Amino acid sequence: MAESCFKSFLSLITISIFVIFYINDIVAVDGKSQTFGRVLNPINLGLKEEKLSHFRVYWHDIVGGKNPTSIQVARAPSTNKSKTGFGAVVMIDDPLTEGPELSSKLMGRAQGLYAMAGVNEVAALMNMNFAFMVGKYNGSTISIMGQNKVLTKVREMSIVGGSGLFRFARGYVQARTHKLDLKTGDATVEYNIYVFHY
Repeated sequence: MAESCFKSFLSLITISIFVIFYINDIVAVDGKSQTFGRVLNPINLGLKEEKLSHFRVYWHDIVGGKNPTSIQVARAPSTNKSKTGFGAVVMIDDPLTEGPELSSKLMGRAQGLYAMAGVNEVAALMNMNFAFMVGKYNGSTISIMGQNKVLTKVREMSIVGGSGLFRFARGYVQARTHKLDLKTGDATVEYNIYVFHY
């Protein structure tokens, strides 16, 4: 009886050792043990309770004049013939202000690009960082990406990340055109930002 229990115990130990080595092999790459990844405690990174914040800023896309903040850097051969501007790629460093007037308090900059991605509708692919410059958010960014159907009253785009106080950010923005100058192409857009962050 004792011998039978001892054999069962040895079998259990053998199976346990096999499982441990099998699990270690799962995380190995090309048969070599890897040490580049590890599990972290979020609290040690200052990630305590997640909050939901709302911000409102005005985005000023200045195309004309002496100091444009929006410059076309590429286009397809057919872009000039397109009714939607399809194929144009525009780099931006647009001011973000507290109020709708360009002279109101500067809150940060929208840096990135948008590309005209609609063949049959005026729709831009937006890829930009809202880089804040005021208060405790100075130096922090929110990364925004998504479809912007420019002629729609309210457009919604995703928050795909962030930095500084917005590390691990997620959420969405709503964009509403406040003012559009058809002669110059300059636009002021109200952005309401709804962001989960730590």
